[in-house]
This record gives sequence, structure tokens and C-alpha cells, in this order.
Amino acid sequence: MDLELESGVRQVILLLLLFFPLVPACLAAEPLKIGSKRFTESYILGEILSLTARPAEPARHLPGLGNTAILYAALRQGDIDAYPEYLGTIAAELLKLPPQQADFAGIHRALAELGLGVAVPFGFSNGYGLAMRPAASAARLSDLAMQPGLRFGLSHEFIGRADGWPGLRARYGLAQSPMALDHGLAYKALTAGQVDVIDVYTTDAQIARLKLRVLEDDRRHFPSYDAVVLYRLDLPARHPAAWAAIQTLAGRIDAATMREMNGRAEIDGLPFAA
Repeated sequence: MDLELESGVRQVILLLLLFFPLVPACLAAEPLKIGSKRFTESYILGEILSLTARPAEPARHLPGLGNTAILYAALRQGDIDAYPEYLGTIAAELLKLPPQQADFAGIHRALAELGLGVAVPFGFSNGYGLAMRPAASAARLSDLAMQPGLRFGLSHEFIGRADGWPGLRARYGLAQSPMALDHGLAYKALTAGQVDVIDVYTTDAQIARLKLRVLEDDRRHFPSYDAVVLYRLDLPARHPAAWAAIQTLAGRIDAATMREMNGRAEIDGLPFAA
């Protein structure tokens, strides 16, 4: 080999060897990106995740990105690294899993094929339910079929979800035609007497404060909605310190604590980060 060429090759190799150890540090400089949906509980959990990770590594909360489909697409495209989600939503809405495969292990296996994972169960379940005013005559979801005149005001997402209105209507033989309402406006419409039935999340603060009646799901339509972190499988390798910090949140938030936090933000007006 020509001496000058050999010298040039050696210089290139030396530069690569010097630069290579810096590559992981450069990649890690990109902050951990936590997304959240456009409702109170998701905002709060997004803040909790980012605030927990931030002492270990840079982390950003990208709040209120949209509904389930938008957050899921952002995760798969790498626009975010993780976001708070619910097992029932992942199983029924994202993976279309049959009930016998909708446990934690089955969901994790199905997600792994997509480069995703599920971890860090927070310690509470936030399921869907239907609620009515305290004086309502119905106590169970099956009672609704006998009252065809009831006015349903349901969120856009609930109306379109397989585990929402379509499945519920078929399971209980409901003939009512729901009005589409933003979830944030539904409680006002219910208390004002504009609608008779709304869909709720079972950790919503207004349920207790307004003394609403959540109807019993006597035919067990709704799956479990344990709150978890849905994440990209490469996240722990890219942000090991932040991921280790996030792991400490497992089992730390029960339903009563989550309802209280939702109430402090939604009704008392505290900022989500507080």
C-alpha cells in the first residue's frame, strides 16, 4: 500500500475510534418524549412520568396530542417514546385481541412484534362506565334496554370504539341513538338535564362530587383498564436512567389517589404539573 494512503487510512481509523464513544452520548442528548391524550387524567400521568424521569435525564411532556389513534401513531413513528395508556384500550382498540389473549403477558407479546412494550402498572384501573343522575331509576346497564326514551350523550371516542358504544349496544340490546358530546362537556349536560346517560371514566372526579350513579356492568362488557406505560422497546437502551426512574412508579397510585388528583386539577383548578 502507498505510504501516504496508508497514513491517511490510519488517520481515518483513529478519528473513528475517537468519535465512536461519543455517539451514544449524542443520541442520549435527545430528551425523552412523553405524550398524553386530551383529558385530565392523561395530562396528569404525563406530567408524573416526565417529572419522575427528569432528575435522571432530560425529559419533555408533549401534552394533549389527541385521541388513542393519534398517540399510537406518534409512538410507532417515534415522535414520542411513551405515553400512559390502559390495558383494555391496548387489547381491544389497538391490537384487536380476543379476550383469552388480553392479559398482560398476551398484550406484551403482541406489542413486541411491533417494537413496542407495556410496563409500569400504576396501581389503579380506570374503566369505562355509564352514569346517570342520582335519582335515576336504572341501576344496571341491562335496565337501559327497558327505557328506550333515555337520551344518551356519549363522547366521540366512545361512540367509535369497539369496546365502547358498538359493543355495548350489541351486548345489552340497546336501541337508543346517542348524541356525540365532548367528554369535558358531558357532566354539565347531564346535571343540566339535557341528557340522561353519559359515558364516564371510573376515576373521574365529578362522579363523587356530583354523586352520580355509575351503572353496574352486569353482563361484563367492559374489559380491565389497568393504567400502564405504553412505550417503544428501544427506550430503555436509549434512556436507561430515566427508564429506571419511571419503573419506581409501579403500584404507587391507587384509584382514590387518582380521583383526588383529577379533582384537584379539574375542579379546584391546580395546574397539571402540581
